[in-house]
Amino acid sequence: RYFHPGSEPLELDSRFWALRDSIVQCELLMLRVLRFQVSFQHPHKYLLHYLISLKNWLNRYSWQRTPISVTAWALLRDSYHGGLCLRFRAQHIAVAVLHLALQAYGVEVPAEAEAEKPWWQVFSDDLTKPIIDNIVSDLIQIYTMDTEIP
Repeated sequence: RYFHPGSEPLELDSRFWALRDSIVQCELLMLRVLRFQVSFQHPHKYLLHYLISLKNWLNRYSWQRTPISVTAWALLRDSYHGGLCLRFRAQHIAVAVLHLALQAYGVEVPAEAEAEKPWWQVFSDDLTKPIIDNIVSDLIQIYTMDTEIP
């Protein structure tokens, strides 16, 4: 009655119970697809801190002439169209999105060649290059999937 206050309430007949059962089945299907993971950490909070740290590492000119942060946020938003947030850790997604944004503009982190470990391992110790490549590949697959829909 909330959406249709002027209409009569549904009668508790077989149609009502069929609708109710179909909604329950859809909810159960969604829970199974989500592997019963109904809460997760959002990569947005990690990306915010990573962008601030990276801004301090890069020289001011590189940061101002390229929209790295805007691109990283857009890529992260688009990652929700797939199941990345269910398959990978939030920190890994944030770093991979940032890595892809840097690659898109050809920006390199200063002193990366002289560093003991890659810049992205500073943000997440257990992150490896194959994990980043998998996340980036899945993200690119989201974009190609979007163009293949008839």
